[in-house]
Amino acid sequence: MIRSDILESIAPVIRDHLVVCNIGLPSQELFALDDQPSNFYMLGTMGLSSSIGLGLSIAQSKKVIAIDGDGSVLTNFGTLPTIANNVRDNFILLIIDNGSYGSTGDQPTYAGLKTSLASVAEACGCENVVECSAENTADEIQNALNSNQMTIIVAKCESGNIPVEVIEMNPVLIRERFMAEVRK
Repeated sequence: MIRSDILESIAPVIRDHLVVCNIGLPSQELFALDDQPSNFYMLGTMGLSSSIGLGLSIAQSKKVIAIDGDGSVLTNFGTLPTIANNVRDNFILLIIDNGSYGSTGDQPTYAGLKTSLASVAEACGCENVVECSAENTADEIQNALNSNQMTIIVAKCESGNIPVEVIEMNPVLIRERFMAEVRK
């Protein structure tokens, strides 16, 4: 399975929750697979999906799922200790670890080599960390939603991209419709 397969499998599970999706191809894939007004698509700011998701979970009580990639987490390593020290039981971080910078040409990341992001998250103090195969990601997200406990999920998958269109929706509209969902 590749990242788009994971996104397709989790779409029905995350549909009724606030979702902050990683920059580039992950946002484009989620948009193409299951556009929802409760999805905030990152069109810039690599590495900040997890930080924005955590901030959103602090600001309100609805469940928030941040979808990030291994490359993005590696560019913003400060996010994991910040998450560990600001526990919010309405926050789930899904790191789709395909071992590559998928949006920029599939260059390998260190997570695809020797670095375990699950081990790094645990070393930072994150208490509920799950590493799973791509095939089990939807079940692990459902388990995390049911547990009402902050969870970091590292889903391992193969590198690869599907052809998708650029999100043509105006960024202001993306923000406005997402904020309407937050206010509900």
